[in-house]
Amino acid sequence: MKTVALALGGGGARGLAHIVVAEALDEMGVRPVAIAGTSIGAIIGAGYAAGMSGREMRRYAIHIAHNRTDVMRRMMRSRAGKLRHLFGGGLGDATRLDAELLCEQFLPDSLPEDFSGLSMPLTVIASDLYRRCEVVFSEGPLRRSLAASISLPTIMRPVEVDGQILVDGGATNPLPFEHLRGLADVIVAVDISGPISAGRREVPNALECLYATVLVMTNSIISEKLRHDAPDLLVQPKVGSFRALGFLQASAILRAADPVKAEVRERLEKLLGA
Repeated sequence: MKTVALALGGGGARGLAHIVVAEALDEMGVRPVAIAGTSIGAIIGAGYAAGMSGREMRRYAIHIAHNRTDVMRRMMRSRAGKLRHLFGGGLGDATRLDAELLCEQFLPDSLPEDFSGLSMPLTVIASDLYRRCEVVFSEGPLRRSLAASISLPTIMRPVEVDGQILVDGGATNPLPFEHLRGLADVIVAVDISGPISAGRREVPNALECLYATVLVMTNSIISEKLRHDAPDLLVQPKVGSFRALGFLQASAILRAADPVKAEVRERLEKLLGA
């Protein structure tokens, strides 16, 4: 039987749509032989590679999102600095998040500490802030690699790994399907960087404006990549109506992405049967 590898892209809360694709694969009885992910795609990919089913990831995401008070408490525990820094010239750290603490607060306990504890190969993409290149992780401490991959500048403090100052992987490779070449017969890539729905035109707040701008650049990078190379199956769930930081809308995002299941099943069955 033909094998499948899965690439999951960046895009903030919209990336919860990756869970729906995992559910589709589960329902088909297809288990990826390798996963590559950037930012939120790396987070979802890590859960899948750790042995969580798509349904388990859905339940976990909804459970977290539906307790707003608990989410705020976890966010406060994830700050890079303390409130006293507001009065000591360290405003940036007082208001930024620590990506490693964020992973500690929000990732499920079932995730192993090291890549070696995963049930399938996982590739995580981050970006070297000063060398201006992607950094690829596939071994070593898992949570630190995930923290680096989601570390969006301004919102989160960069992560230092082996002397490298690392930020969000979307800055260099927002959809890393090429890292799966040669590992499977069929490569499925999930892109959630597309434009917002036509009806939304309000002025976003500062953080949303930042993230929306990042998504503009992300979409441009992916479009250029697709001009030169493409995965066997590109899936683009219609979640453009959601804000990139709207994680509290997990249930709505997942419902909006649910129709993509039928598309995945139909198109993937053809590729696997060819």
